[in-house]
Amino acid sequence: MNLDGLNPAQRQAVERTEGPVLILAGAGSGKTKVLTTRISYLVEDKNINPSNILAITFTNKAANEMRERVESIIGEESRDMWISTFHSCCVRILRKDINKIGYNRSFVIYDSTDQLTLIKECIKALDLNDKKFEPRALIAEISSAKDKLMDPKEYARYVSGDFWLDTVAQVFALYQERLMRNGALDFDDLIFKTVELLKSNEDVLNFYRARFRYIMVDEYQDTSKAQYELVKLLAMGHQNICVVGDDDQSIYGWRGADIRNILEFEKDYNKVFVVKLEQNYRSTQVILDTANHLIANNIERKKKRLWSDKKDGELVKVKCLRNEVEEANYVVNEIYENASRTNRPYSDYAVLYRANAQARAIEDALNRFQIPYNIYGGTKFYERKEIKDLLAYIRVIVNPQDDISVKRIINIPRRGIGLKTIEKLEDRASMMKESLYSVLLDVDNNSDISTKAKKGINEFVDLIGIFRSLAESYSPSKMVEKILEMTGYTLELEEIVKKNEKMENGKAQEAQDRIDNLMEFISIAIEYEQSDVFMEEAKNLQNFLANISLASDTEGEEEEFVEKVSLMTLHSSKGLEFPVVFMIGMEEKIFPIARAISTMEESSIEEERRLCYVGITRAMRELYMTQAASRTLYGKTNVNLKSRFLKELPEETVKELDPPKASPSYAGADYSLLQNYADKYKKTMNIDRAKQIGARIKSSKIQEPLDRVRDITKDEPEIKKGEGSGYDSYDSESIPKVKKGSVINHPRFGEGAVISKAGAEVVVAFNKKGIKKLNLEYTNVEVIKY
Repeated sequence: MNLDGLNPAQRQAVERTEGPVLILAGAGSGKTKVLTTRISYLVEDKNINPSNILAITFTNKAANEMRERVESIIGEESRDMWISTFHSCCVRILRKDINKIGYNRSFVIYDSTDQLTLIKECIKALDLNDKKFEPRALIAEISSAKDKLMDPKEYARYVSGDFWLDTVAQVFALYQERLMRNGALDFDDLIFKTVELLKSNEDVLNFYRARFRYIMVDEYQDTSKAQYELVKLLAMGHQNICVVGDDDQSIYGWRGADIRNILEFEKDYNKVFVVKLEQNYRSTQVILDTANHLIANNIERKKKRLWSDKKDGELVKVKCLRNEVEEANYVVNEIYENASRTNRPYSDYAVLYRANAQARAIEDALNRFQIPYNIYGGTKFYERKEIKDLLAYIRVIVNPQDDISVKRIINIPRRGIGLKTIEKLEDRASMMKESLYSVLLDVDNNSDISTKAKKGINEFVDLIGIFRSLAESYSPSKMVEKILEMTGYTLELEEIVKKNEKMENGKAQEAQDRIDNLMEFISIAIEYEQSDVFMEEAKNLQNFLANISLASDTEGEEEEFVEKVSLMTLHSSKGLEFPVVFMIGMEEKIFPIARAISTMEESSIEEERRLCYVGITRAMRELYMTQAASRTLYGKTNVNLKSRFLKELPEETVKELDPPKASPSYAGADYSLLQNYADKYKKTMNIDRAKQIGARIKSSKIQEPLDRVRDITKDEPEIKKGEGSGYDSYDSESIPKVKKGSVINHPRFGEGAVISKAGAEVVVAFNKKGIKKLNLEYTNVEVIKY
């Protein structure tokens, strides 16, 4: 095939087909083109059977895009290869062989809402306080355990001795037990159980190793331990493994991604061929130089330097505003004036922030300017009530043992089955160790249930029985139509429309919107039936349900950026690009976030720096970065230091815009902030030296760290001991009293002894976690022994 459209590095990546290959693909370097061309090259030039190729990526959008591009090059042959997400790949493996580890092949997949419901049931069953054991915190801990390939028994051994974690272990065990009883897996189980299956069944492992002779993995820097183990299991035989990724864009450590997977790839496989894609096709050289200079401050990385043919470009504009309101007004005014001047559509502009709460001020300003905007990741289609109700019906048809779904729809539409009746039925199921549906089948022999409720239950059971029979011959779309028709779900909504259409209460429109959503769901079923994806699988209700469950997990990937300004978190921006980008909230404790600073671990700051790098490289033509000298967030107003990331930008690519003029109250805030600066960064100096710097700040016109916000004049009042935020203020009542030899308990690190102390900063030797530096101003610790 013709490879003339590739640059030299891209061509190397495509043509090196045998053995382990590491493609370090910088931002905007055309990695998707390389991957799709490499797959096509294997088939067309190397005569590899398409069924011997496995390509894995993280999102449905990326998988669909890759699949479409490959098909456009090699045609229908592409349908025999597996191009999918990790989860889709695992569902296909499990659907065929999960019975070999004791599960039913008709398993359903629980989404986050189902998980939460089940966890709450487990908390109730164990008689735990849901305030002390918050359900979402338990889900996060269990998810983390599965990502580390720990089952409940292994987890219990690992955390033994910690009361909270020991209790999590009990919840984990019961949760897994009930998942299995319900014939369900959660998303973490899909990979966890596939690894378990392959490790415990050599015949299954050998089958897939023989089938997938060429494996490609996209976004390898985002893989977790479980995903890493899965890839290694499949690839270790032939070692024809090609991974693509960028360690500088590894930003998901908080959800289990391990940057060491890509950094240590060359240790895992023999004679790895490494190719760097450094030519960027997205941004100007000014923007790339800014990003290169910033990320060079990270130690844990593979060296690379992005470059572009776009040698021109505007300087990066940095602006300090007084507060978040002025910041928002400035950003929105710039968008308005820039769009008016250049005739760019509003969809060319994006505002990126570290935390969702920062969007509020921007939204207010956009509304005042009457500029349309879209918050990336709004209400999701599959999260709507009517869609979740419909999916629950499909789940019960496929797997009646799914108690969560049975409970959701047993009285939808209303059948006269109340909450007390459902509780009695659940108690009976628990006592008899049977599924809720099994108890419903025998309801006539249950004297605790009223005649009226029995009638409704029998109607429900009969209906499910009819649906299960129809599902054997009906297509998914026809089944959806039958469910809506025979349950009366659509009819109930139509009656609401009729009843309220002449009133201005919004109920008619709301009901009509819900009907429209249900009709759209039928369209989704038809599209599934007509699609070429996974042609070898029957297009039945069970496989349709699995397809929908996987799609709903990554929903929001394919949002269209129509004539509206895009607002999104920096994490959500990964993989996207915009001609003009605004990065707001460039302040210490906002970005990097306070949690990363308080851990005193360089790895946390490095991940924040990588996130900043991702934000910068979203910009194609223009980049603005703003900070607010004071910010009200989460109900508190704080005076914040300029982000260290702004200080790490190269002077030659940055244009600092005029700072706000000082006002009396604002000047005082600046002074306190500068005093704070000396104290926070004195850890590399002795105390006397830190005090000298504090004194110098009081008497001189230093412009760091606020850089041109205002001059500190000699007329500023002297701070007395205990006032402001100087060194002596660390002895305030808000900070725990400790000394060398004190024993403290940290919520994450456990018990440890203080081995040195300087101001609010302490060095602690923890029993289980080793030596850590902590800042007591930001860390909640309990003093066990002074």
